[in-house]
Amino acid sequence: MSARILPRYPIYIVSKGRYENCLTAKFLAKDEVPYHIVVEPQEADEYIKRFGEDRVYTLPFQNLGQGSIPARNWIWEHALKAGYKRHWILDDNIRNIWRRFRGTRIRCIAGPALAATEDFIDRYENIAVGGLNYTKFVLDRDRLKPFYLNVHVYSCILILNSLPFRWRGRYNEDTDLCLQVLAAGWCTVLLNVFNADKMGTMSMKGGNMEELYIGDGRLKMARSLERVWPYVVETRRRFKRPQHYIRDTWRKFDTPLIRRKDIDWDNLPLIDNYGLELKQVEPEIKTDLLKRIYKDEQKRKREQK
Repeated sequence: MSARILPRYPIYIVSKGRYENCLTAKFLAKDEVPYHIVVEPQEADEYIKRFGEDRVYTLPFQNLGQGSIPARNWIWEHALKAGYKRHWILDDNIRNIWRRFRGTRIRCIAGPALAATEDFIDRYENIAVGGLNYTKFVLDRDRLKPFYLNVHVYSCILILNSLPFRWRGRYNEDTDLCLQVLAAGWCTVLLNVFNADKMGTMSMKGGNMEELYIGDGRLKMARSLERVWPYVVETRRRFKRPQHYIRDTWRKFDTPLIRRKDIDWDNLPLIDNYGLELKQVEPEIKTDLLKRIYKDEQKRKREQK
């Protein structure tokens, strides 16, 4: 039932050199969520062979040496011309979407998760960029807010198409786009309640590894962002490598969310958990916490009958 609750905005996957292992396309297909992979012409046949012609958009350029920036801007224009208010843009190395439920992460079907994210973001007038946090940063039993306001949003992103900004530069494009909208007084939202299980940078072949990360690529990336945002960004050595750092960890961006005035906030429609139900998919539940959660959910369902 829940697999048929789908996002209303188009999903684009930027991919290069990963036609044999485009993880994002694989999990979306498994969850029966429509998507399109955006690829350069020299690899189009390989992607079509594996994912089907109806799932592949071929770019009108190739090997520009600018990372994924030209593809991302092509996607933005494509979504605008199609008449959509927003569009999703996903990296190609996401394995699954997870839901934070009662203090723990549980694998979640993508359709309801993305649809719920869209509903939440569309209730506000001034969210320019939203998306899902990484699963590795949404740890079990941590006391986390459902979402973070006015911070970076990476890899699994929902963008307002009417914005006057675009992807630019060559490095750290996600951070730069978020800084552009925040500096202009818009908001960004990073959800914890749903989160993306993304492979670590440089842990897979393909992508931007050859164009961006080789040699002193990480130092160049951090320095380039620092030059564009000299009073906001600085370069530090973190996690044993050069990395950009946002001063005051984004706290200077304090624009509040603005509720839409055409919504009756006291009588929001109740959606039955977007069709999501807790389901045991393995013969044995391995942790005591999950066993308790599952037992409580089964009890609740019996009492509702």
